[in-house]
Amino acid sequence: MMPGRGEQSGIIWGGEIYEGTEDKYEIFLKVCETGSFSGAAEALNYTQSGISQMMAGLEEELEVRLFARVKKGVILTDNGARLIPYIQEMVNQKAKLRQAAFNINHKIEGKLRVGSFSSITALWMPGVIHFFKEHYPKVQVEIFDGNYDEIRDWIIHGQVDCGFLSSIVADDLKFYPLMDDPLCAVMPKGHPLTEKERVTLPELFAYPLIIETPGCDNDIQHLLAKCPVKPKITYSFRDDTLIMAFVKSGLGVTISQEMVLKAFARDDVESRPLEPASHRTLGLAFSKTANSVVSGIMLEYLKEPCWK
Repeated sequence: MMPGRGEQSGIIWGGEIYEGTEDKYEIFLKVCETGSFSGAAEALNYTQSGISQMMAGLEEELEVRLFARVKKGVILTDNGARLIPYIQEMVNQKAKLRQAAFNINHKIEGKLRVGSFSSITALWMPGVIHFFKEHYPKVQVEIFDGNYDEIRDWIIHGQVDCGFLSSIVADDLKFYPLMDDPLCAVMPKGHPLTEKERVTLPELFAYPLIIETPGCDNDIQHLLAKCPVKPKITYSFRDDTLIMAFVKSGLGVTISQEMVLKAFARDDVESRPLEPASHRTLGLAFSKTANSVVSGIMLEYLKEPCWK
């Protein structure tokens, strides 16, 4: 008889065969996420009765009632909610243990080629490099500086393993969102617009506009295209620091992002949120056929909430 999947690698609990590798604590978190045993079972490819038995066993082990049944599934009890941070920490530590064991058994080495643009490179990439130096010293991180269009093209043609992009240009790639980055109006100190709490595009476009060269920031180009009022663009540059320098000198205003301001803003410029609010979604993009272990490790690092 051919062995079933559960007989090869599953967990047996109360007569039920589990086909995944998650333990009861990971399953507990999935039940919390989905709000039902059936939702967790579907997500993890387990049986609903097996999930129910496993959670009953966890409640018995901890001597705490974790869930209360409702019509549409289950809800956490107050005591169950108090345990979430501890269980999450346990699951995180177990994942790190698994990764450490994997690293021992599989030599991680080679190059990691990353397409990036200036603000990401300034704010995120030093942490990425330090992470690899500490945990994967045989991995050499190479950074290729470009704009959205260039990075997207490098990913498609395999010239980089992965690249940072905005979701607006990542339709035909595997894209993993990491953060929303608000857009804002930027002007020199003492400018009339600094008297406003928020700035509309027509208000901003009453002044000469300095922007990034098309292809460098498709999010802003998309925003400009949607606005019925057309700006008077006086200068365009690839370099964020040049844009900020020209704004500082009083030659115009610009639209930028909070991340760019954090990386390159000067004390002599000010920013205001746009009205209505707008943002770009930044993430890590791969080609649809990508299978690089090293770039996958980088993605897992970036998904950790503590790194930013």
